[in-house]
Amino acid sequence: MATILYARVSTAEQNLGHQRTQAEAAGFQIDEVVADDGVSGVSSHLADRPQGKRLFDMLRRGDTLVVRWVDRLGRNYQDVTDTIREFMRRGVVIRTVINNMTFDGATKDPIQQAVRDALIAFMAATAQAQAEATKEAQKAGIAAAREKIEAYRGRKPSYDRAKLDEVSAMIGQGLGASAIAAASGLSRTAVRRIIESPQEAEAALARWEKV
Repeated sequence: MATILYARVSTAEQNLGHQRTQAEAAGFQIDEVVADDGVSGVSSHLADRPQGKRLFDMLRRGDTLVVRWVDRLGRNYQDVTDTIREFMRRGVVIRTVINNMTFDGATKDPIQQAVRDALIAFMAATAQAQAEATKEAQKAGIAAAREKIEAYRGRKPSYDRAKLDEVSAMIGQGLGASAIAAASGLSRTAVRRIIESPQEAEAALARWEKV
């Protein structure tokens, strides 16, 4: 009978070694570590990950699977609950480092089974809810950043690089604003702005080109 730690990180800021350190500090004697590095728990099911698939192949009756928390198994409610039930059916005990939770299929008492299953469902749902909340926060952050960029860039010019070069050439030829507007298709107001402040016209275009 072996005690196997499954670790997973999805970003460079997370650390696989830290998950083993936490488990050993909590008193677990780890025989082997199975780890997926840089793998999302939202977009991938455990059985589809390289090392997650290996975990399904190696766990045997009487083994103990240790995870920092159920979110290491995944952040999809259905996948996590199905995975834990499958391991329990095989006679594997699942234990968490955080809160020292234990899940196994040994109990035959219906009340204990109901409490266990409800707790599994709650923890899996929490893992998915946290992932969704994080995703929404990221979207909000991206939207806020985009608003700041828009404010910095100001109003988008009505001309592109080719059109500005065309207008500049006509200005150099001594044409007036009305003639340039008619020839370029820009409004007379836009042309007047370019004539009066060619540096600002160039800067406004550059702000939209660079971002």
